[in-house]
Amino acid sequence: MENFIVSARKYRPSTFDMVIGQDPITSTLKNAIKNRQIAHAYLFCGPRGVGKTTCARIFAKTINCFNIQENGEACDKCESCVSFNTLRSFNIHELDAASNNKVEDIRTLIEQVRIPPQIGKFSVYIIDEVHMLSSSAFNAFLKTLEEPPSHAIFILATTEKHKIIPTILSRCQIFDFQRIRVEDIVERLKYVAKNESVSADENALHVIAMKADGSMRDALSIFDQLVSYSGNSITYETVLEHLNVLDYEYYFRTVDAALAGDVAKILLTFNEVLTRGFDGHNFIAGLNSHFRNLLVCKDEVTLKLLDTAPAIREKYLSQSRKCSREFIYRALEIGSNCDLGYKSSKNQRLHVELALIKLCNISETEPGETEKKKSQLKPEKKDIHTLQPQEPKQSQKQEVKSDILIARESKPPENKIVSNERSLSIKELINGFHDTQTEEKVPTEIKTDELPVVASSKEKFDPDEFLKLWKKFTETVKNEGPRVSGMFKSLKVEVHKDKLVTIHLNNIAQKELFNRNYKQRLLAFMEEYYGKDFFEIETVVDPVESEDIIYSDEQKYQFLTSKYPAIKDIRKKFNLDFE
Repeated sequence: MENFIVSARKYRPSTFDMVIGQDPITSTLKNAIKNRQIAHAYLFCGPRGVGKTTCARIFAKTINCFNIQENGEACDKCESCVSFNTLRSFNIHELDAASNNKVEDIRTLIEQVRIPPQIGKFSVYIIDEVHMLSSSAFNAFLKTLEEPPSHAIFILATTEKHKIIPTILSRCQIFDFQRIRVEDIVERLKYVAKNESVSADENALHVIAMKADGSMRDALSIFDQLVSYSGNSITYETVLEHLNVLDYEYYFRTVDAALAGDVAKILLTFNEVLTRGFDGHNFIAGLNSHFRNLLVCKDEVTLKLLDTAPAIREKYLSQSRKCSREFIYRALEIGSNCDLGYKSSKNQRLHVELALIKLCNISETEPGETEKKKSQLKPEKKDIHTLQPQEPKQSQKQEVKSDILIARESKPPENKIVSNERSLSIKELINGFHDTQTEEKVPTEIKTDELPVVASSKEKFDPDEFLKLWKKFTETVKNEGPRVSGMFKSLKVEVHKDKLVTIHLNNIAQKELFNRNYKQRLLAFMEEYYGKDFFEIETVVDPVESEDIIYSDEQKYQFLTSKYPAIKDIRKKFNLDFE
């Protein structure tokens, strides 16, 4: 029985030109060899399976070649190259730092470095996973790494450069390897499949490349695994089944249902995903990636960021034309919030289903749609001073009665309205309306049945009307924690005639919290009624209510200097800050 060699070893590059996806690094190394500018220490760092150790071996083979080609490659014919290819070269020494990470191991290496090579010019020492060395081992290695013998060259390889001490980094030429692109992995897999007489669907190879996450070694390992599973024919369905990858079609169906507002269809699609054994968290993460792909399809400049098979690319382009940018932005926000809160949710399935229901309702709240619906539902706007009295309907009479009863008899709401000379009341509006009717005698007592119904418009700004909407807004945030609930209970709202709303808060911390998390939400909530940019919101801290409590570093400094003036002189003399 013939010994099987895995594809990752069988098709391992033996020259710089065969290395996939690392052209800047291979070009630099080839030029260094041609120009005879070889350093004594190199550091190859980057993700797994991208060619760090492979490039180190090729470099070691090439610098010892007796007949280096004009393009900087080894000849593969000389005694040194042949011994390297047959794994019997004594000029290349590989050390696994994960299992040889003690000071004694490094001392043994230092003793070995002193011995010159018998064949060739250089002895190359490749230390893999060098970040696993202990601090003592690193320190013992410093002097030799900085000033090795002329025949010794060190190549250090690691996946975690941040764990290497700076004194080692400063003694090496550093090469950062990058993840291999999906297109490059697919082309390499096509080459391997052709040589192995394996029929492979291009869409299936794209799924393998995506699953490998930029690692050529992982892609070849998955390829061997699928060949063992399905024989000499690899199909798209086989890859999805064996790798437990969710089909793109589920995401396309989910987005189509969201665009149509079909809640039943989107929930049934999610149920089908769960029935097939997929995790809800993986589904929502994949859906977020799907929306990201739709977003990059909206612009030709960003289309190159889409790493999918050509057939699936066309599907993305087709669906992206159905989605507005606002829809995708809102969908990404909903999906991101669902992803963040999934693990902490007690009912994770319901958590995802609520997010899917929100997706179905995006189209109802997109900018422009709301204004269009309001224009259809609201009567034509009229000037309050030219509006003629007319007999209201019975339902309208009841509404006017309830509004006046609220204004005259009800208790103040929880959130106080601070009135001043700029405030405007319903009573003043009513009086102003009747004062304009100069042709008719103003009655001494207003009968509510005779009041006309005034259409809500941007030309009038009723403080009491704003207060009702404010109470509705506070209801939406009262369950967001005791800190938020307490803040909204204690703050005051001041409404002015000039379409200015002042929010009075107790301290700077509350002001920062409100401006950061709730100011834009409040404006968006009010836009449903008043429209966009109709009034302005300002936030202020009431100094009388906040002077007894110290919150910020600056307040602490002001409090201390008021009691101990000498602190100012100390701060100025030593150039100190109050943080």
